[in-house]
Amino acid sequence: MAAVEVETLTVRYGEVTAVDGVSFEAQAGQITAVLGPNGAGKTTTVEVLEGFRHPDAGRASVLGLDPITDHHALTRRVGVMLQSGGVGPGMRVLEALRHAAALYDDSLEPAALLEAVGLTGTERRTWRQISGGEQRRLALALALVGRPQIAFLDEPGSGVDPQGRLAIRAVIAGLRDDGVTVVLTTHDLDEAEKLADHVVILDHGTVVAAGSPAALMSAAAAPEVRFGAPGGLDIAALSARVGAAVTEVSAGEYLVTAPGSPTLIASLTAWLAEHDLPLADLRAGRQRLEDVFLRLVAEPGTPAVVEQPAACPESAKSRWWRRGGPA
Repeated sequence: MAAVEVETLTVRYGEVTAVDGVSFEAQAGQITAVLGPNGAGKTTTVEVLEGFRHPDAGRASVLGLDPITDHHALTRRVGVMLQSGGVGPGMRVLEALRHAAALYDDSLEPAALLEAVGLTGTERRTWRQISGGEQRRLALALALVGRPQIAFLDEPGSGVDPQGRLAIRAVIAGLRDDGVTVVLTTHDLDEAEKLADHVVILDHGTVVAAGSPAALMSAAAAPEVRFGAPGGLDIAALSARVGAAVTEVSAGEYLVTAPGSPTLIASLTAWLAEHDLPLADLRAGRQRLEDVFLRLVAEPGTPAVVEQPAACPESAKSRWWRRGGPA
């Protein structure tokens, strides 16, 4: 069942069309990642779903309700993580979360939620005293304290250190386990590949691809080999050795335009070994979500998979979401 439905959504800022006929669904109990370069229309689309912006055309539905006309009915069922702001600079961390929790009849226990997002020990520090990454984790906690049925998370990992990103990913995965629908925007394609059940890629306000990460990566598979190695390799010599064109597509990232046969792979690794060069990564045919994304936004009109997400069976409410803290 779709928890979010977007149909031919259009939003304009004066003469600029920020969102141009966007359509997609987010299934209940799944994680849907909305991706795109800066200015693609991601945040504007999510702001319409949150009821913060009126569309110029099209339709949006959240939990079967209109985000604008039914905004009051949705406020206790939806959690929103904004890109910035929302907390007074002098407010203490635990104070902010307790204040938000008091607005709900059945909130999560604030101290346990702080532990889940990795903020234990910051309870008495003010918003201005915590780092930008810690502010993002507190914003996530504030979005979740009311036990929402659906959570809109705008760039949850932005500016967060690696340890913090792991904590955030664990919390988001836990939401899915508990049947919560998550719609997140992110520039972290590795995060989307690992977490998302369904991906929607926007560019210039339109959907250029949609589907599961596996489907998108499979559809983009090509007769090529990509590998990582030190930058500035002698690609002419390497091309001669493997019998195919080798190009350095970015610093330390190489592309061999040929199928990844055992003979080619053996020649490639042997050449690197002879020159005492490390092999950082090797992918024959299979592409990462990042490869798919860069190809789509760099080459407008490139054919892409557009599939509707499969409905997710209702999952049992589990451990900390029901009980108010980590198991």
